[in-house]
Amino acid sequence: MPEEIVNRLANSKLITFNLEDFYAPGSRTVLDISQWLLEGIVLVESRFRESLKTTDFSAYQNHYVALHCATDAIVPQWAWMLVQSQLHGVAKKVVYGSLEQLETEIYREVISSIDVSEFQDVSMIVKGCSNKPVPVAAYAMITDKLQNVARSIMYGEACSAVPVFKRKKQ
Repeated sequence: MPEEIVNRLANSKLITFNLEDFYAPGSRTVLDISQWLLEGIVLVESRFRESLKTTDFSAYQNHYVALHCATDAIVPQWAWMLVQSQLHGVAKKVVYGSLEQLETEIYREVISSIDVSEFQDVSMIVKGCSNKPVPVAAYAMITDKLQNVARSIMYGEACSAVPVFKRKKQ
């Protein structure tokens, strides 16, 4: 009589943590300020201010916005402040940088609010593949947070996990 095949993985107490489950819904938008610069490279204060006044920022209502300049223009810090002031109360969040930097900041807020106490002394696997844009930095952030409580942390899928952290026995 053949020996019964036991799915040890299904019987394990390994908990899967999927960062994709914490993806904040909403539109992500890159706002390129070079559109308000003379020939895309020179900031003329009066023209810049007038352009901001005549721009309909309601198009960014409830968006996550990444501010950047696509040209090599030298943009003074106060210009970014002016754009931010126009988006205040309109956009959900505004950051200076790329979409990845924006996503990283969104995840930073989300991860800081996660209560990880339920993962005390458990073995965990942080799921690797996702269909949503989870930034690399989010994996480092969640590892840092889970290390305070988890017995062990792995990365990937249960069938091919990579060990990341294991608490030393005391």
